[in-house]
This record gives sequence, structure tokens and C-alpha cells, in this order.
Amino acid sequence: MHILIDITHQRLDLFADDGACIRRYAVSTAARGAGERSGSQCTPRGRHRIRARIGAGAPIGTIFRGRRPTGEVWTAAYAATHPGRDWILSRILWLCGEERGRNRGGDVDTMRRYIYIHGTPDTEPMGVPLSIGCVRMRNHELIELFELVPAGTVVEIVE
Repeated sequence: MHILIDITHQRLDLFADDGACIRRYAVSTAARGAGERSGSQCTPRGRHRIRARIGAGAPIGTIFRGRRPTGEVWTAAYAATHPGRDWILSRILWLCGEERGRNRGGDVDTMRRYIYIHGTPDTEPMGVPLSIGCVRMRNHELIELFELVPAGTVVEIVE
């Protein structure tokens, strides 16, 4: 299996080993577009792998801070008490760059930038670039993807 994330079309496709597309999801990548530099708040391009899968078995809407569940579940009422927060919900697929100098090492290191595929409140639009670098997905779709892909899965991010 491998994943292709298309920044231009705000889409994530999951391909089987035979090349057949078996899932397609609308996503939300960075509002600032594509880019690899640390601090850019852009979505990094190139070949990556899923370095870690975080949150298996957690309830849908589980809130994560620092890749750890807080013990809370997102609600609109809870969100109203924390305005402006970039919510990381339900599951995390932590990405690691594979291309030294492009998305691995130095000030372009995807993993050190904490770039994830993660859940976001269902009130957030998909198909529109709004994140601060990560790839956001609907919670139920992320959970479905999470169950299908192991750590080590190749993730290609293209424009």
C-alpha cells in the first residue's frame, strides 16, 4: 500500500499494492501552500513514510497535545473555551521525510517539524487549504485510514 496526497486538489488517495486506488478522501493541507522549511507552516512535499501511528483505540474526537491524549474529547462547547487552537483529534499518523536535504535533516526535516495526518473538528471544511502544515482529515475517515495502513507505509506528497 501507499498514499498519495495531492496538495493542488486537496485529496488523499490510498493505493493497494497492485496500484488500484482503494480509498479517496478530501483533506486540508497548509493555508500557506507547499514548502519544507521549519517554521514555514507549509506542507512538505516529496517521499515520506508513516513513522508512527498514535491513538489506536481512542474514542473519536480524542484531543491530543504533544502526541498524547489529554483525556478529553472535542465538543463545540469545549472548543469555545479554547479559541484559535489547532485541534489534533482522533488519531495521528506521524510522517518522516525520506529525501535528505528536501524533507529530511537540517531545517527541512518533516519529522522534527511534527507533520502529521490527523483528525480535525468536523466543523472544519475539507478540500480547502487551512492547516499550519499538517494534513487534516475528517475524524471517521482518518480512523478508517488508520486501520488500513501500517507504520512504514509510503506517503508521497505532490503539488
